[in-house]
Amino acid sequence: MEVGALPVRSLNYLMTKTGLDGSEDHMVVVAISLFVTLLCACIVLGHLMEEFQYISESVTAIILGFCTGIIVLVASNGASSHVLQFNEELFFIYLLPPIIFNAGFQVKKKQFFRNFIAIMLYGVIGVFISFAIISAGCKFTFPKFGLDKLTIGDYLALGTIFSATDSVCVLQVLNQDDSPLLYSLVFGEGVVNDATSVVLFRAVQKLSFKDFTGMEVIRICGSFLQLFFSSTVLGVAIGLLSAYIIKTLYLARHSTDREIALMTIMAYLSYILAELFYLSGILTVFFCGIVMSHYTWHNVTESSRITTRHGFATMSFIAETFIFLYVGMDALDVDKWKMVQISSGDYFGLFFTIITLVLVGRAAFVFPLSALANYMRKSSDTKITFRQQIVIWWAGLMRGAVSIALAFNQFTSSGDANRPEYAAAITATIGIVLFTLMVFGTATKPLMRCVLPPTSKSEYLESEPHTPKDFSFSDFHVPLLLGSNQLSGSPRPVARRSSLVMLLSAPTNVIHDAWRAFDDAYMRPLFGGRGFVPYNSDPLTNAEDDVAYPCH
Repeated sequence: MEVGALPVRSLNYLMTKTGLDGSEDHMVVVAISLFVTLLCACIVLGHLMEEFQYISESVTAIILGFCTGIIVLVASNGASSHVLQFNEELFFIYLLPPIIFNAGFQVKKKQFFRNFIAIMLYGVIGVFISFAIISAGCKFTFPKFGLDKLTIGDYLALGTIFSATDSVCVLQVLNQDDSPLLYSLVFGEGVVNDATSVVLFRAVQKLSFKDFTGMEVIRICGSFLQLFFSSTVLGVAIGLLSAYIIKTLYLARHSTDREIALMTIMAYLSYILAELFYLSGILTVFFCGIVMSHYTWHNVTESSRITTRHGFATMSFIAETFIFLYVGMDALDVDKWKMVQISSGDYFGLFFTIITLVLVGRAAFVFPLSALANYMRKSSDTKITFRQQIVIWWAGLMRGAVSIALAFNQFTSSGDANRPEYAAAITATIGIVLFTLMVFGTATKPLMRCVLPPTSKSEYLESEPHTPKDFSFSDFHVPLLLGSNQLSGSPRPVARRSSLVMLLSAPTNVIHDAWRAFDDAYMRPLFGGRGFVPYNSDPLTNAEDDVAYPCH
Protein backbone atom coordinates (compact mmCIF):
# COMPACT_ATOMS: atom_id res chain seq x y z
CA MET A 1 0.00 0.00 0.00
CA GLU A 2 1.41 3.32 -0.99
CA VAL A 3 2.36 5.85 1.65
CA GLY A 4 1.05 8.56 -0.65
CA ALA A 5 -2.44 7.20 -0.19
CA LEU A 6 -2.47 8.41 3.43
CA PRO A 7 -3.71 11.84 4.58
CA VAL A 8 -0.38 12.74 6.15
CA ARG A 9 -1.42 15.99 7.81
CA SER A 10 -4.42 14.69 9.72
CA LEU A 11 -2.71 11.49 10.84
CA ASN A 12 0.43 13.35 11.84
CA TYR A 13 -1.70 15.77 13.86
CA LEU A 14 -3.54 12.93 15.58
CA MET A 15 -0.37 11.04 16.47
CA THR A 16 1.46 14.14 17.68
CA LYS A 17 -1.51 15.03 19.86
CA THR A 18 -1.56 11.56 21.42
CA GLY A 19 2.21 11.51 21.94
CA LEU A 20 2.98 8.91 19.27
CA ASP A 21 5.71 8.98 16.69
CA GLY A 22 4.50 10.85 13.60
CA SER A 23 6.83 9.36 11.00
CA GLU A 24 5.33 8.23 7.70
CA ASP A 25 6.32 4.58 8.23
CA HIS A 26 4.60 4.53 11.58
CA MET A 27 1.51 6.16 10.09
CA VAL A 28 1.16 3.24 7.70
CA VAL A 29 1.27 0.85 10.66
CA VAL A 30 -1.37 2.90 12.49
CA ALA A 31 -3.68 2.93 9.46
CA ILE A 32 -3.38 -0.81 8.91
CA SER A 33 -3.84 -1.51 12.62
CA LEU A 34 -7.02 0.54 12.69
CA PHE A 35 -8.55 -1.29 9.72
CA VAL A 36 -7.58 -4.70 11.08
CA THR A 37 -9.24 -3.77 14.37
CA LEU A 38 -12.36 -2.63 12.53
CA LEU A 39 -12.46 -5.89 10.54
CA CYS A 40 -12.37 -7.85 13.80
CA ALA A 41 -15.14 -5.67 15.21
CA CYS A 42 -17.25 -6.23 12.07
CA ILE A 43 -16.94 -9.99 12.42
CA VAL A 44 -18.00 -9.89 16.08
CA LEU A 45 -20.87 -7.45 15.45
CA GLY A 46 -22.04 -9.44 12.44
CA HIS A 47 -22.24 -12.55 14.62
CA LEU A 48 -24.09 -10.75 17.40
CA MET A 49 -26.58 -9.23 14.94
CA GLU A 50 -27.23 -12.49 13.10
CA GLU A 51 -30.73 -12.64 14.59
CA PHE A 52 -31.69 -9.32 12.99
CA GLN A 53 -32.68 -10.58 9.56
CA TYR A 54 -33.12 -7.13 8.01
CA ILE A 55 -29.56 -5.94 8.74
CA SER A 56 -26.92 -7.53 6.52
CA GLU A 57 -23.21 -7.63 7.28
CA SER A 58 -22.57 -5.01 4.60
CA VAL A 59 -24.89 -2.56 6.36
CA THR A 60 -23.20 -3.38 9.68
CA ALA A 61 -19.79 -2.60 8.16
CA ILE A 62 -21.05 0.68 6.70
CA ILE A 63 -22.49 1.79 10.04
CA LEU A 64 -19.28 0.86 11.87
CA GLY A 65 -17.20 2.71 9.28
CA PHE A 66 -19.48 5.75 9.56
CA CYS A 67 -19.17 5.79 13.37
CA THR A 68 -15.39 5.38 13.13
CA GLY A 69 -15.28 8.25 10.63
CA ILE A 70 -17.09 10.47 13.12
CA ILE A 71 -14.57 9.58 15.85
CA VAL A 72 -11.60 10.28 13.58
CA LEU A 73 -13.20 13.52 12.41
CA VAL A 74 -13.71 14.75 15.98
CA ALA A 75 -10.24 13.64 17.10
CA SER A 76 -8.59 15.46 14.19
CA ASN A 77 -10.59 18.67 14.79
CA GLY A 78 -12.37 18.30 11.47
CA ALA A 79 -9.22 17.61 9.42
CA SER A 80 -10.19 14.18 8.09
CA SER A 81 -12.69 11.37 8.64
CA HIS A 82 -10.44 8.51 7.56
CA VAL A 83 -6.85 7.35 7.73
CA LEU A 84 -6.82 5.82 4.25
CA GLN A 85 -7.82 7.55 1.05
CA PHE A 86 -9.58 5.48 -1.59
CA ASN A 87 -7.31 4.10 -4.27
CA GLU A 88 -9.01 2.50 -7.26
CA GLU A 89 -5.87 0.44 -7.92
CA LEU A 90 -6.13 -1.03 -4.41
CA PHE A 91 -9.75 -1.89 -5.14
CA PHE A 92 -9.35 -3.36 -8.62
CA ILE A 93 -6.06 -5.21 -8.03
CA TYR A 94 -6.40 -6.53 -4.47
CA LEU A 95 -9.99 -6.37 -3.22
CA LEU A 96 -12.20 -7.19 -6.21
CA PRO A 97 -10.49 -10.40 -7.52
CA PRO A 98 -11.13 -12.62 -4.45
CA ILE A 99 -14.78 -11.48 -4.33
CA ILE A 100 -15.56 -12.25 -7.96
CA PHE A 101 -13.51 -15.47 -8.02
CA ASN A 102 -15.26 -16.86 -4.96
CA ALA A 103 -18.60 -15.94 -6.52
CA GLY A 104 -17.78 -18.02 -9.60
CA PHE A 105 -16.26 -20.78 -7.48
CA GLN A 106 -19.36 -21.12 -5.28
CA VAL A 107 -22.12 -20.40 -7.81
CA LYS A 108 -24.56 -23.13 -8.81
CA LYS A 109 -23.41 -23.67 -12.36
CA LYS A 110 -26.55 -25.45 -13.53
CA GLN A 111 -28.73 -22.53 -12.44
CA PHE A 112 -26.34 -19.96 -13.89
CA PHE A 113 -26.14 -21.51 -17.35
CA ARG A 114 -29.82 -22.45 -17.39
CA ASN A 115 -30.59 -18.73 -17.10
CA PHE A 116 -27.62 -17.62 -19.18
CA ILE A 117 -29.68 -15.91 -21.91
CA ALA A 118 -31.68 -13.85 -19.39
CA ILE A 119 -28.50 -12.99 -17.48
CA MET A 120 -26.82 -11.73 -20.65
CA LEU A 121 -29.89 -9.71 -21.58
CA TYR A 122 -29.91 -8.01 -18.17
CA GLY A 123 -26.13 -7.66 -17.82
CA VAL A 124 -25.27 -6.43 -21.32
CA ILE A 125 -28.31 -5.00 -23.10
CA GLY A 126 -29.68 -3.70 -19.79
CA VAL A 127 -26.50 -1.77 -19.04
CA PHE A 128 -26.65 0.02 -22.38
CA ILE A 129 -30.31 0.94 -21.84
CA SER A 130 -29.69 2.19 -18.30
CA PHE A 131 -26.52 3.98 -19.44
CA ALA A 132 -28.41 5.87 -22.15
CA ILE A 133 -31.25 6.94 -19.83
CA ILE A 134 -29.01 8.03 -16.94
CA SER A 135 -26.53 9.87 -19.19
CA ALA A 136 -29.30 11.76 -20.99
CA GLY A 137 -31.07 12.52 -17.71
CA CYS A 138 -27.87 13.87 -16.13
CA LYS A 139 -27.12 16.00 -19.19
CA PHE A 140 -30.61 17.52 -19.08
CA THR A 141 -30.99 18.08 -15.31
CA PHE A 142 -27.52 18.74 -13.87
CA PRO A 143 -27.19 22.30 -15.29
CA LYS A 144 -30.38 23.20 -13.41
CA PHE A 145 -28.59 22.44 -10.13
CA GLY A 146 -25.54 24.57 -10.86
CA LEU A 147 -23.39 21.85 -12.48
CA ASP A 148 -23.06 23.34 -15.95
CA LYS A 149 -19.31 22.86 -16.41
CA LEU A 150 -19.31 19.09 -16.86
CA THR A 151 -18.36 17.80 -20.29
CA ILE A 152 -20.14 15.23 -22.46
CA GLY A 153 -17.53 12.70 -21.37
CA ASP A 154 -18.39 13.38 -17.71
CA TYR A 155 -22.09 12.81 -18.32
CA LEU A 156 -21.40 9.55 -20.16
CA ALA A 157 -19.11 8.48 -17.33
CA LEU A 158 -21.91 9.20 -14.84
CA GLY A 159 -24.16 6.96 -16.92
CA THR A 160 -21.76 4.04 -16.52
CA ILE A 161 -21.09 4.82 -12.85
CA PHE A 162 -24.76 4.67 -11.86
CA SER A 163 -25.50 1.69 -14.12
CA ALA A 164 -23.09 -0.58 -12.21
CA THR A 165 -24.98 -2.74 -9.71
CA ASP A 166 -23.49 -4.13 -6.51
CA SER A 167 -23.04 -7.89 -6.91
CA VAL A 168 -21.23 -8.01 -3.55
CA CYS A 169 -24.26 -6.92 -1.55
CA VAL A 170 -26.50 -9.28 -3.54
CA LEU A 171 -24.44 -12.18 -2.19
CA GLN A 172 -25.42 -11.18 1.34
CA VAL A 173 -29.06 -10.25 0.66
CA LEU A 174 -30.16 -13.20 -1.48
CA ASN A 175 -29.58 -16.88 -0.74
CA GLN A 176 -29.03 -19.32 -3.59
CA ASP A 177 -30.56 -22.18 -1.57
CA ASP A 178 -33.77 -20.33 -0.64
CA SER A 179 -34.28 -18.51 -3.95
CA PRO A 180 -32.06 -20.15 -6.59
CA LEU A 181 -33.77 -18.59 -9.60
CA LEU A 182 -33.67 -15.04 -8.26
CA TYR A 183 -30.13 -15.49 -6.94
CA SER A 184 -28.96 -16.83 -10.30
CA LEU A 185 -30.57 -14.00 -12.25
CA VAL A 186 -29.68 -11.08 -9.97
CA PHE A 187 -26.17 -12.21 -9.06
CA GLY A 188 -25.34 -13.41 -12.57
CA GLU A 189 -26.54 -10.10 -13.94
CA GLY A 190 -24.47 -8.27 -11.32
CA VAL A 191 -21.22 -9.93 -12.37
CA VAL A 192 -21.83 -9.40 -16.10
CA ASN A 193 -23.13 -5.89 -15.34
CA ASP A 194 -19.94 -4.95 -13.49
CA ALA A 195 -17.78 -6.23 -16.33
CA THR A 196 -19.89 -4.44 -18.94
CA SER A 197 -19.85 -1.20 -16.95
CA VAL A 198 -16.07 -1.26 -16.55
CA VAL A 199 -15.52 -2.01 -20.25
CA LEU A 200 -18.03 0.68 -21.27
CA PHE A 201 -16.43 3.16 -18.86
CA ARG A 202 -13.00 2.58 -20.38
CA ALA A 203 -14.46 2.95 -23.86
CA VAL A 204 -16.08 6.28 -22.90
CA GLN A 205 -12.77 7.58 -21.54
CA LYS A 206 -11.06 6.81 -24.85
CA LEU A 207 -13.70 8.51 -27.01
CA SER A 208 -12.80 11.57 -29.03
CA PHE A 209 -15.99 13.62 -29.04
CA LYS A 210 -14.68 16.08 -31.61
CA ASP A 211 -14.74 13.43 -34.35
CA PHE A 212 -17.55 11.27 -32.97
CA THR A 213 -19.48 9.47 -35.73
CA GLY A 214 -21.81 6.51 -36.11
CA MET A 215 -18.83 4.29 -36.95
CA GLU A 216 -17.45 5.09 -33.52
CA VAL A 217 -20.52 3.46 -31.94
CA ILE A 218 -20.03 0.34 -34.08
CA ARG A 219 -16.37 0.27 -33.10
CA ILE A 220 -17.29 0.45 -29.41
CA CYS A 221 -19.74 -2.47 -29.77
CA GLY A 222 -17.16 -4.54 -31.65
CA SER A 223 -14.52 -3.75 -29.04
CA PHE A 224 -16.89 -4.80 -26.28
CA LEU A 225 -17.70 -8.15 -27.93
CA GLN A 226 -14.02 -8.80 -28.49
CA LEU A 227 -13.20 -8.01 -24.87
CA PHE A 228 -16.07 -10.15 -23.58
CA PHE A 229 -15.15 -13.29 -25.52
CA SER A 230 -11.40 -12.85 -25.08
CA SER A 231 -11.79 -12.43 -21.32
CA THR A 232 -14.02 -15.49 -21.09
CA VAL A 233 -11.65 -17.66 -23.13
CA LEU A 234 -8.68 -16.58 -21.01
CA GLY A 235 -10.45 -17.45 -17.76
CA VAL A 236 -11.55 -20.85 -19.08
CA ALA A 237 -8.06 -21.61 -20.41
CA ILE A 238 -6.31 -20.87 -17.11
CA GLY A 239 -8.92 -22.85 -15.18
CA LEU A 240 -8.40 -25.86 -17.47
CA LEU A 241 -4.62 -25.48 -17.25
CA SER A 242 -4.76 -25.61 -13.44
CA ALA A 243 -6.97 -28.71 -13.59
CA TYR A 244 -4.63 -30.48 -16.02
CA ILE A 245 -1.50 -29.67 -13.98
CA ILE A 246 -2.96 -30.86 -10.68
CA LYS A 247 -4.51 -33.97 -12.26
CA THR A 248 -1.30 -34.94 -14.05
CA LEU A 249 1.36 -34.14 -11.45
CA TYR A 250 -0.43 -35.28 -8.25
CA LEU A 251 1.11 -32.47 -6.23
CA ALA A 252 -0.50 -33.70 -3.00
CA ARG A 253 1.63 -36.87 -2.90
CA HIS A 254 4.36 -34.69 -1.39
CA SER A 255 2.43 -31.71 -0.03
CA THR A 256 -1.19 -30.63 -0.12
CA ASP A 257 0.02 -27.06 0.41
CA ARG A 258 1.33 -27.00 -3.14
CA GLU A 259 -1.95 -27.79 -4.81
CA ILE A 260 -3.76 -25.24 -2.62
CA ALA A 261 -1.11 -22.62 -3.43
CA LEU A 262 -1.27 -23.44 -7.14
CA MET A 263 -5.06 -23.06 -7.23
CA THR A 264 -4.88 -19.74 -5.42
CA ILE A 265 -2.04 -18.27 -7.46
CA MET A 266 -3.43 -19.37 -10.84
CA ALA A 267 -6.82 -17.90 -9.94
CA TYR A 268 -5.16 -14.56 -9.24
CA LEU A 269 -2.95 -14.97 -12.32
CA SER A 270 -6.06 -15.09 -14.51
CA TYR A 271 -7.13 -11.67 -13.26
CA ILE A 272 -3.66 -10.12 -13.57
CA LEU A 273 -3.17 -11.46 -17.11
CA ALA A 274 -6.53 -10.04 -18.13
CA GLU A 275 -5.51 -6.61 -16.84
CA LEU A 276 -2.12 -6.99 -18.51
CA PHE A 277 -3.75 -7.54 -21.90
CA TYR A 278 -6.40 -4.83 -21.30
CA LEU A 279 -9.23 -7.35 -20.97
CA SER A 280 -12.00 -7.58 -18.36
CA GLY A 281 -10.45 -9.09 -15.25
CA ILE A 282 -13.89 -9.46 -13.67
CA LEU A 283 -15.15 -11.77 -16.41
CA THR A 284 -11.86 -13.67 -16.60
CA VAL A 285 -11.59 -14.48 -12.90
CA PHE A 286 -15.32 -15.28 -12.68
CA PHE A 287 -15.19 -17.91 -15.43
CA CYS A 288 -11.88 -19.17 -14.07
CA GLY A 289 -13.68 -19.78 -10.75
CA ILE A 290 -16.48 -21.67 -12.52
CA VAL A 291 -14.01 -23.91 -14.39
CA MET A 292 -11.91 -24.53 -11.28
CA SER A 293 -14.97 -25.57 -9.28
CA HIS A 294 -16.02 -27.96 -12.07
CA TYR A 295 -12.63 -29.58 -12.72
CA THR A 296 -9.69 -28.47 -10.55
CA TRP A 297 -11.45 -28.66 -7.19
CA HIS A 298 -12.36 -32.31 -7.73
CA ASN A 299 -8.76 -33.23 -8.59
CA VAL A 300 -7.30 -32.29 -5.21
CA THR A 301 -7.39 -34.23 -1.96
CA GLU A 302 -10.26 -34.04 0.51
CA SER A 303 -8.32 -31.84 2.94
CA SER A 304 -7.44 -29.43 0.12
CA ARG A 305 -11.10 -29.25 -0.91
CA ILE A 306 -12.13 -28.24 2.58
CA THR A 307 -9.29 -25.72 2.83
CA THR A 308 -9.90 -24.07 -0.56
CA ARG A 309 -13.67 -23.93 -0.11
CA HIS A 310 -13.40 -22.06 3.19
CA GLY A 311 -10.19 -20.20 2.29
CA PHE A 312 -11.62 -18.54 -0.83
CA ALA A 313 -14.83 -17.67 1.03
CA THR A 314 -12.80 -16.12 3.87
CA MET A 315 -10.70 -13.95 1.55
CA SER A 316 -13.86 -12.78 -0.20
CA PHE A 317 -15.53 -11.94 3.10
CA ILE A 318 -12.56 -9.88 4.31
CA ALA A 319 -12.38 -7.94 1.04
CA GLU A 320 -16.13 -7.22 1.08
CA THR A 321 -16.01 -6.00 4.69
CA PHE A 322 -13.01 -3.77 3.98
CA ILE A 323 -14.83 -2.11 1.08
CA PHE A 324 -17.98 -1.37 3.05
CA LEU A 325 -15.96 -0.09 6.01
CA TYR A 326 -14.25 2.45 3.81
CA VAL A 327 -17.49 3.53 2.13
CA GLY A 328 -18.89 4.36 5.58
CA MET A 329 -15.80 6.33 6.57
CA ASP A 330 -15.50 8.21 3.28
CA ALA A 331 -19.03 9.58 3.59
CA LEU A 332 -17.65 12.17 6.02
CA ASP A 333 -14.69 13.34 3.94
CA VAL A 334 -14.74 17.05 4.79
CA ASP A 335 -12.38 18.07 2.00
CA LYS A 336 -14.85 17.00 -0.68
CA TRP A 337 -17.86 18.47 1.13
CA LYS A 338 -16.11 21.84 1.59
CA MET A 339 -15.34 22.00 -2.12
CA VAL A 340 -19.00 21.53 -3.15
CA GLN A 341 -20.30 25.00 -4.05
CA ILE A 342 -23.99 24.32 -4.70
CA SER A 343 -26.67 24.99 -2.09
CA SER A 344 -28.08 22.24 0.10
CA GLY A 345 -31.43 22.49 -1.69
CA ASP A 346 -29.78 22.00 -5.09
CA TYR A 347 -27.70 19.15 -3.71
CA PHE A 348 -30.74 17.25 -2.43
CA GLY A 349 -32.48 17.93 -5.74
CA LEU A 350 -29.43 16.49 -7.50
CA PHE A 351 -29.45 13.48 -5.18
CA PHE A 352 -33.10 12.60 -5.70
CA THR A 353 -32.80 13.20 -9.45
CA ILE A 354 -30.07 10.55 -9.64
CA ILE A 355 -32.17 8.15 -7.54
CA THR A 356 -35.09 8.67 -9.91
CA LEU A 357 -32.91 8.08 -12.96
CA VAL A 358 -31.55 4.87 -11.42
CA LEU A 359 -35.08 3.64 -10.69
CA VAL A 360 -36.36 4.50 -14.16
CA GLY A 361 -33.25 3.26 -15.93
CA ARG A 362 -33.48 -0.16 -14.29
CA ALA A 363 -37.23 -0.50 -14.81
CA ALA A 364 -36.77 0.40 -18.49
CA PHE A 365 -34.90 -2.83 -19.18
CA VAL A 366 -35.90 -5.32 -16.45
CA PHE A 367 -39.55 -5.65 -17.44
CA PRO A 368 -39.18 -5.56 -21.27
CA LEU A 369 -36.16 -7.89 -21.28
CA SER A 370 -37.93 -10.24 -18.85
CA ALA A 371 -40.80 -10.46 -21.35
CA LEU A 372 -38.27 -11.27 -24.08
CA ALA A 373 -36.62 -13.92 -21.90
CA ASN A 374 -40.04 -15.44 -21.13
CA TYR A 375 -40.80 -15.58 -24.84
CA MET A 376 -37.74 -17.80 -25.29
CA ARG A 377 -38.74 -20.02 -22.36
CA LYS A 378 -41.34 -22.46 -23.68
CA SER A 379 -42.11 -24.13 -20.35
CA SER A 380 -44.49 -22.16 -18.13
CA ASP A 381 -42.67 -23.41 -15.02
CA THR A 382 -39.45 -21.67 -16.03
CA LYS A 383 -40.91 -18.26 -16.90
CA ILE A 384 -40.02 -15.23 -14.78
CA THR A 385 -43.22 -14.08 -13.10
CA PHE A 386 -44.13 -10.42 -12.68
CA ARG A 387 -43.63 -10.71 -8.91
CA GLN A 388 -40.14 -12.07 -9.45
CA GLN A 389 -39.43 -9.26 -11.90
CA ILE A 390 -40.27 -6.75 -9.16
CA VAL A 391 -37.72 -8.38 -6.84
CA ILE A 392 -35.12 -8.45 -9.65
CA TRP A 393 -35.75 -4.75 -10.32
CA TRP A 394 -35.49 -3.85 -6.63
CA ALA A 395 -32.49 -6.02 -5.71
CA GLY A 396 -30.47 -4.64 -8.62
CA LEU A 397 -30.92 -1.04 -7.49
CA MET A 398 -28.03 -1.30 -5.03
CA ARG A 399 -24.88 0.56 -6.03
CA GLY A 400 -21.54 -0.32 -4.44
CA ALA A 401 -17.78 -0.26 -4.60
CA VAL A 402 -17.55 -0.51 -8.41
CA SER A 403 -19.51 2.75 -8.74
CA ILE A 404 -17.24 4.45 -6.22
CA ALA A 405 -14.08 3.14 -7.91
CA LEU A 406 -15.23 4.41 -11.32
CA ALA A 407 -16.26 7.77 -9.84
CA PHE A 408 -12.87 8.23 -8.18
CA ASN A 409 -11.16 7.28 -11.42
CA GLN A 410 -13.13 9.88 -13.40
CA PHE A 411 -13.42 12.79 -10.97
CA THR A 412 -10.38 12.66 -8.68
CA SER A 413 -6.61 12.83 -8.87
CA SER A 414 -4.80 10.82 -6.16
CA GLY A 415 -8.07 10.57 -4.25
CA ASP A 416 -8.81 14.33 -4.23
CA ALA A 417 -11.30 16.25 -6.37
CA ASN A 418 -9.72 19.36 -7.89
CA ARG A 419 -12.93 21.06 -9.12
CA PRO A 420 -16.18 21.92 -7.30
CA GLU A 421 -18.37 20.09 -9.82
CA TYR A 422 -16.17 16.99 -9.50
CA ALA A 423 -16.48 17.15 -5.72
CA ALA A 424 -20.27 17.32 -6.09
CA ALA A 425 -20.22 14.27 -8.38
CA ILE A 426 -18.07 12.29 -5.90
CA THR A 427 -20.14 13.15 -2.84
CA ALA A 428 -23.34 12.42 -4.75
CA THR A 429 -21.96 9.01 -5.75
CA ILE A 430 -21.06 8.18 -2.15
CA GLY A 431 -24.50 9.33 -1.00
CA ILE A 432 -26.23 7.19 -3.65
CA VAL A 433 -24.18 4.14 -2.64
CA LEU A 434 -24.99 4.60 1.05
CA PHE A 435 -28.68 5.24 0.39
CA THR A 436 -29.17 2.29 -1.96
CA LEU A 437 -27.30 -0.15 0.28
CA MET A 438 -29.07 0.98 3.45
CA VAL A 439 -32.59 1.32 1.98
CA PHE A 440 -32.84 -1.02 -0.99
CA GLY A 441 -30.49 -3.62 0.49
CA THR A 442 -32.25 -3.72 3.85
CA ALA A 443 -35.73 -3.83 2.30
CA THR A 444 -35.00 -6.63 -0.19
CA LYS A 445 -35.73 -9.53 2.16
CA PRO A 446 -38.99 -8.01 3.50
CA LEU A 447 -40.03 -7.28 -0.10
CA MET A 448 -39.44 -10.90 -1.06
CA ARG A 449 -41.60 -12.09 1.82
CA CYS A 450 -44.41 -9.74 0.82
CA VAL A 451 -44.28 -10.15 -2.96
CA LEU A 452 -43.37 -13.79 -3.41
CA PRO A 453 -45.43 -16.68 -2.04
CA PRO A 454 -43.39 -19.31 -0.15
CA THR A 455 -43.60 -21.81 -3.03
CA SER A 456 -41.91 -19.43 -5.47
CA LYS A 457 -38.71 -19.31 -3.46
CA SER A 458 -38.00 -22.99 -3.99
CA GLU A 459 -38.21 -22.97 -7.79
CA TYR A 460 -35.44 -24.95 -9.46
CA LEU A 461 -34.35 -26.17 -6.03
CA GLU A 462 -32.81 -29.53 -6.70
CA SER A 463 -29.85 -31.58 -5.70
CA GLU A 464 -26.75 -30.16 -7.34
CA PRO A 465 -23.58 -31.42 -5.68
CA HIS A 466 -21.40 -29.85 -8.38
CA THR A 467 -20.65 -26.73 -6.33
CA PRO A 468 -18.00 -26.52 -3.57
CA LYS A 469 -20.41 -24.63 -1.32
CA ASP A 470 -22.85 -27.52 -0.88
CA PHE A 471 -20.79 -30.55 -1.96
CA SER A 472 -21.27 -33.63 0.18
CA PHE A 473 -17.99 -35.40 0.87
CA SER A 474 -19.83 -38.70 0.94
CA ASP A 475 -20.21 -38.30 -2.84
CA PHE A 476 -16.48 -38.21 -3.61
CA HIS A 477 -16.23 -41.74 -4.98
CA VAL A 478 -18.54 -41.49 -7.99
CA PRO A 479 -17.84 -43.22 -11.29
CA LEU A 480 -16.39 -40.80 -13.80
CA LEU A 481 -18.77 -41.06 -16.74
CA LEU A 482 -22.12 -41.44 -15.02
CA GLY A 483 -24.68 -38.87 -16.12
CA SER A 484 -26.98 -36.94 -13.80
CA ASN A 485 -29.86 -39.38 -14.29
CA GLN A 486 -27.72 -42.37 -13.38
CA LEU A 487 -26.36 -40.61 -10.31
CA SER A 488 -29.81 -39.83 -8.97
CA GLY A 489 -31.07 -43.35 -9.55
CA SER A 490 -33.79 -42.26 -11.94
CA PRO A 491 -34.63 -44.42 -14.97
CA ARG A 492 -32.99 -43.70 -18.28
CA PRO A 493 -35.00 -41.01 -20.11
CA VAL A 494 -36.50 -41.56 -23.51
CA ALA A 495 -34.17 -40.40 -26.25
CA ARG A 496 -35.18 -37.08 -27.73
CA ARG A 497 -34.82 -35.94 -31.31
CA SER A 498 -31.98 -33.58 -32.01
CA SER A 499 -33.21 -31.14 -34.60
CA LEU A 500 -33.33 -27.48 -35.46
CA VAL A 501 -36.95 -27.36 -34.27
CA MET A 502 -35.94 -28.76 -30.88
CA LEU A 503 -33.08 -26.29 -30.61
CA LEU A 504 -35.33 -23.33 -31.33
CA SER A 505 -38.08 -24.50 -28.98
CA ALA A 506 -35.82 -25.37 -26.03
CA PRO A 507 -32.31 -24.00 -26.71
CA THR A 508 -31.12 -24.25 -23.09
CA ASN A 509 -32.01 -27.94 -22.74
CA VAL A 510 -30.48 -28.93 -26.08
CA ILE A 511 -27.25 -27.03 -25.41
CA HIS A 512 -27.05 -28.45 -21.87
CA ASP A 513 -27.52 -32.05 -23.08
CA ALA A 514 -24.91 -31.58 -25.79
CA TRP A 515 -22.47 -30.09 -23.30
CA ARG A 516 -22.98 -32.93 -20.81
CA ALA A 517 -22.26 -35.52 -23.50
CA PHE A 518 -19.13 -33.64 -24.63
CA ASP A 519 -17.99 -33.09 -21.04
CA ASP A 520 -18.35 -36.76 -20.11
CA ALA A 521 -16.73 -38.05 -23.29
CA TYR A 522 -13.77 -35.67 -23.68
CA MET A 523 -13.31 -33.00 -20.99
CA ARG A 524 -13.43 -35.04 -17.77
CA PRO A 525 -11.12 -37.82 -18.96
CA LEU A 526 -8.55 -35.14 -19.88
CA PHE A 527 -8.99 -32.55 -17.12
CA GLY A 528 -10.51 -34.63 -14.31
CA GLY A 529 -13.51 -33.40 -12.41
CA ARG A 530 -16.26 -35.01 -10.39
CA GLY A 531 -15.52 -38.72 -10.09
CA PHE A 532 -11.75 -38.32 -10.45
CA VAL A 533 -9.84 -39.75 -7.46
CA PRO A 534 -6.57 -37.93 -6.77
CA TYR A 535 -3.50 -39.57 -5.34
CA ASN A 536 -3.66 -39.84 -1.55
CA SER A 537 -0.44 -39.82 0.44
CA ASP A 538 -2.06 -41.76 3.30
CA PRO A 539 -1.20 -45.45 2.79
CA LEU A 540 -4.32 -46.61 4.64
CA THR A 541 -6.59 -44.53 2.45
CA ASN A 542 -4.61 -45.57 -0.61
CA ALA A 543 -5.39 -49.18 0.11
CA GLU A 544 -9.11 -48.39 0.14
CA ASP A 545 -8.78 -46.42 -3.09
CA ASP A 546 -6.95 -49.28 -4.79
CA VAL A 547 -9.82 -51.62 -3.97
CA ALA A 548 -12.48 -49.18 -5.13
CA TYR A 549 -10.56 -48.04 -8.21
CA PRO A 550 -8.24 -50.85 -9.35
CA CYS A 551 -7.63 -49.15 -12.70
CA HIS A 552 -6.55 -45.87 -11.14
